[in-house]
Amino acid sequence: MSDPLVDPGQALVLLALSENSIRSTGPHGELPTPASEIELTYAERKRLKKLGGTAAIVWHYASDLSQAQIEGVQAECARLGIEVVAVTEAGFRADRQVTDITSALAKRPGVIVSIPTDPVATADAYRAAAAQGTKLVFVENIPAGFVAGRDYVSVVATDDYGNGVASAHLMAQALGGQGTVGMVHHEADFFVTRQRADAFEATILVDYPGMRVVARRGISGPDFAADGQAAAARLLADHPDLHAIWAVWDVPATGVLAAARAGGRDDLVVTTLDLGLEVAVELAKGGLVKGVGAQRPYDAGETEALLAGYALLGKEAPPYVALPALPVTRSSVLAAWAEVYRRPAPEALVAAATAAVPDPRP
Repeated sequence: MSDPLVDPGQALVLLALSENSIRSTGPHGELPTPASEIELTYAERKRLKKLGGTAAIVWHYASDLSQAQIEGVQAECARLGIEVVAVTEAGFRADRQVTDITSALAKRPGVIVSIPTDPVATADAYRAAAAQGTKLVFVENIPAGFVAGRDYVSVVATDDYGNGVASAHLMAQALGGQGTVGMVHHEADFFVTRQRADAFEATILVDYPGMRVVARRGISGPDFAADGQAAAARLLADHPDLHAIWAVWDVPATGVLAAARAGGRDDLVVTTLDLGLEVAVELAKGGLVKGVGAQRPYDAGETEALLAGYALLGKEAPPYVALPALPVTRSSVLAAWAEVYRRPAPEALVAAATAAVPDPRP
């Protein structure tokens, strides 16, 4: 997809269909193992159910994507006979997550499935969990100094680099390959969000000579919508002729939308990653959002539960497991929602998509 003459739409189709197209690497540069290769045999499942293992889910913060991922973990754990003894959410505060880890450990889980909010501030708490004999399956990030196979079982993510590439192609399609772009990126040390920004910027630079990234603004949370709005407002003030803004995920993107509306910029093009409801509705109705590179959170959750099963059985796991990127356009948003959340689209999204399409009947 490095040739600017290649039809980006075709490139996106190929990206969406093939696990062989996964472009992300793990936190230490590990090559991805496709999630489809993570499986337990009938005998292993039977043995796991006899073990009666337990798991705790220690999450970073609440969002549409987070809830879907937790549901995926819970559903697969139930099928495997693993009891989920705790579910926590830290509001993207490292101090609160440290407390959450301590609270979860009091319930003696065999495995913790977790997204660390901060690789440094939470490291000691996760080390204490490992010292207690609790196995660790990470999602999207790992604590500083941790080594796969020694300190944790595996880390799971959707192809963040591939989704960054997809969001760049979708923006370029909307702009006709011409224009100036601002970026709202994540300042924290998350290898997955770093890959998103790197992929987006590299794709614009290499594939679209008529486009230029003119500025980047970082956000650190925990109020990512407000941070996204402030960052976008600054970008628009500094660059009044800016044509587009990219946001690192859907919650900051909602802030970008608010800033654009406040500034009367109904011509702004926005692309982002993660298919939250607000950006999905904006995409469906033909608004400012012109495309999304989506994660597959429910499927990721199921994979994380399977890896918890690996841990309880003592089965060796690959260090980095990834799911394919999912480019989402206006025409595919309803189908994409079902793919992302494994449930029908909500009424608000269906209404937005239906209202946007004229009824062909007389």
